[in-house]
Amino acid sequence: MEEKKFDVQSIIGFVLIFGILIFMFYQNQPTPEELEAEKAKQEQVEAAKASENSETETVINDVPQLDLQDSTAVANYQGKLGAFGFTKPSNDITTLENGVLLLRISNKGGQIVEAKMKQFVTYDSVPVYLVKDGNASFGLDFSTSDNRVLNTQDLYFEPTMTEDNGNKVLSLKAKISSNQYLEYRYVIKPNDYLVDFTIKSKGLDNVISTSKPVTLDWKLKGIRHSKSIEYENRYTRLTYNHEDGKISKLSEGSDDEETEEDIKWISYRQHFFSSILAADEPFKGGDLTSVNLVEEESRTFGFTKEYASALPVELEGGEISKDLHWYFGPTDVDTLSKYEDLGLVDSIPFGWGIFGWINRYVFTPFYGLISSYFPYGIAIIIMTILVRLAMSPVTYKSYLSQAKMKVLKPEITELGEKYKDNAMKKQQETMKLYGKAGVSPMSGCIPAVIQMPIFYALFMFFPTSFALRQKSFLWADDLSSFDTVYQFPEGFSIPFYGDHVSLFPILASIAIFFYMMMTTGQNMPTQPGMPNMKFIMYLMPFMMLIFFNNYASGLSLYYFVSNTITIGIMLVIKNVILDNDKIHAQIQENKKKPKKENKFQKKMREMMEQAETQKKK
Repeated sequence: MEEKKFDVQSIIGFVLIFGILIFMFYQNQPTPEELEAEKAKQEQVEAAKASENSETETVINDVPQLDLQDSTAVANYQGKLGAFGFTKPSNDITTLENGVLLLRISNKGGQIVEAKMKQFVTYDSVPVYLVKDGNASFGLDFSTSDNRVLNTQDLYFEPTMTEDNGNKVLSLKAKISSNQYLEYRYVIKPNDYLVDFTIKSKGLDNVISTSKPVTLDWKLKGIRHSKSIEYENRYTRLTYNHEDGKISKLSEGSDDEETEEDIKWISYRQHFFSSILAADEPFKGGDLTSVNLVEEESRTFGFTKEYASALPVELEGGEISKDLHWYFGPTDVDTLSKYEDLGLVDSIPFGWGIFGWINRYVFTPFYGLISSYFPYGIAIIIMTILVRLAMSPVTYKSYLSQAKMKVLKPEITELGEKYKDNAMKKQQETMKLYGKAGVSPMSGCIPAVIQMPIFYALFMFFPTSFALRQKSFLWADDLSSFDTVYQFPEGFSIPFYGDHVSLFPILASIAIFFYMMMTTGQNMPTQPGMPNMKFIMYLMPFMMLIFFNNYASGLSLYYFVSNTITIGIMLVIKNVILDNDKIHAQIQENKKKPKKENKFQKKMREMMEQAETQKKK
């Protein structure tokens, strides 16, 4: 009777907490006047940020176009560049494309000024661009024998387009004569996101000075692609391969910089898409920088992070010769695994240690197999069911331990009363009781520890799985982002919660509440110095409701289904499989058997006895 009463009280408590949250939403809802004021303030903030964006773009790609009709300007330009003024200036742009990727490459600087994904769109149905409108720059800094300091972004290149075995080849040459030049060579293959890129000089051994090192500078501002810029920015990060396969990252939440050696590749990841520069022979070193541009959630702000890399390029016999690769494409395991020799798949944030291994080699291929036969949302449910069934033996052991502890509760209470004035003796006798009964208080914790790698691996899987991007299920239009059943008025947002209401986190919170009520709600003693377990039982679902409101809806769907299934499994274990009378009888039999102590138990008992003796003295 008491247990039913507690269940009703628990349910009422959770409903009250949820009601308080809704009431808080209602009370905090701004008036029309406040909304107008907030909107005006927001417009001022966005205008200021737009101004900052413009300034930052100038820093990234401050390469003004030359007025080719102005003969004086052309003559001054050629005089400034010295021998490299041989190439005729031209502001033309060459398009290099295949079935999946479109690149636009300018004669000015020979660099990519536009990189578009042909098969993907953003959350608002705009094509996905990784390079566009001056958000990126690329060039070589070097000095010449006549004491000029040049950057290839200032040079004009002469383009030549050819084909080689079905591959499109674009050669761009900045010449000092007909047979002396610096060449950028782009090779794009059919339906491939990887573009071979070679930097090579010919006849410049007496032109390029060794007094100053040749440095490759690559900068890029990540263009927003998702409806939540804060969520997207959380998985936007500079990752790099260095020191013979070591994978490192710059901070995802703050400004960061590093100087490294032997850099194999650099990934400017923009959540689900990446811009990667890889080298056949590692760069000897490099300075890497990441600047966080996101200060708060915004519906209009267009950039996430600003990346920069400065990499030394060694001369061979006075000439430049560097074989590189550009990758502009999805941060997708199936796509990046094709470039095994470069190891680009390691740029995906699977997680660290064993968690990443489980994510990469178990959940990613497992979900890929299921989703090839079922819709993506149904595939999540099926995967959840199979994972919970696989973990059901662990659930059984956990609940069996709880049942044993429940059977022993009267005896433990009796010991507490008997030795209430002697905590040491009470602990000693309690451990003896556990030993005789064959019960380990830690056995209930072990299943939770075993499940931790699964929990964390899935926590990383859903927000970073490219397979879930823009895949809908029920009311969720994108399983890799949050679902929205109610959008607050523009300019109104609840701290830590967001500017919308997601339904899947609400369902997951309700499910985890009932799960915790079953696992901790039946026996929640409050002891001095110990946390109030009843409070924690209410707090955990509430925290999940707040935190998961801005997380991937696929993850909330998983936790809702997982906890619902676990509740069902535990009800079957409790009402069908376990028999409290048999458990009690087994414990009594265990008490009668002589209990052999292991070395650790013997040592602990001796220490406690010594402490008891010392206390008496």
